[in-house]
Amino acid sequence: MKVSSFVITLGFVSLASAAVSSGTVSLSPASVANILFGSAAHAQGAPVVSAANAQQSNETAIQRNETVPQRLDRLERMLAGRSQGQAEMLEQIGRLQRELSELRGVTEEHTYQLEQMLQRQRDIYQELDRLSQQLRQSNETAAPVLPTSGVSFSENESENVAYDRAVALVLQERQYERAIPQFQAFLENYPGSSYTSNAHYWLGQLFYAQESYSEAKVHFSTVVRDFPDSNKRADCLLKLGMIAATENNRSEAQRFFNQVRSEYSNSTEAEMAGRQLENL
Repeated sequence: MKVSSFVITLGFVSLASAAVSSGTVSLSPASVANILFGSAAHAQGAPVVSAANAQQSNETAIQRNETVPQRLDRLERMLAGRSQGQAEMLEQIGRLQRELSELRGVTEEHTYQLEQMLQRQRDIYQELDRLSQQLRQSNETAAPVLPTSGVSFSENESENVAYDRAVALVLQERQYERAIPQFQAFLENYPGSSYTSNAHYWLGQLFYAQESYSEAKVHFSTVVRDFPDSNKRADCLLKLGMIAATENNRSEAQRFFNQVRSEYSNSTEAEMAGRQLENL
């Protein structure tokens, strides 16, 4: 930059000297100084055009020279790129929503299975308590001992044996197919048994597990209608609502679930009924 300024200054000096010598131009010393220093300052302060500005100016010039079809083609390519990006984003959001729904369904299924396991555990404890009290009663000559768990039992030994055999097939041996005719025979042979409500409940559960919903509804409905004090009644109402939901009978499902929440508001079955209502 310094060399260029020096060369420019020398050029002005040569021109000024030639003009003065020939008498063509009359310049005072002050004028010569102004020319010299002004030209030097102009040379030092000359603007420099950057590469970026040059490229931008070039692109602007190209765009100005585009024809209408060329402009439309360029805009369509830009819009196509943006539309593809939006479509990919929407697809990703949809996939995440589906995964979330699947996870929610798995969680609800696990919750239901856990509740079923807890109910089965309670049933086992009640059966053990009943058998324990029955054994104490047979060994005592005093008056019969009333069960503390609220589960009644029969003094008929054959009746107890028949019921215990059917329950053992479910809780211990898990022979569900064999348990169904055992409970059916029990109901036929002992129609007035204190275990009648429980036998209907177990039959409802067994048919429900087989997805034989019409048979399951018969036994669950019997418990709900004929045994209002049964400790299985809340679960029977819940199962009736779940069967109705499975059969796409939304109004009937709502009726059963709301009945559970109304009559057994502080129970586990009421909580499950509330979750079922949310999913309808």
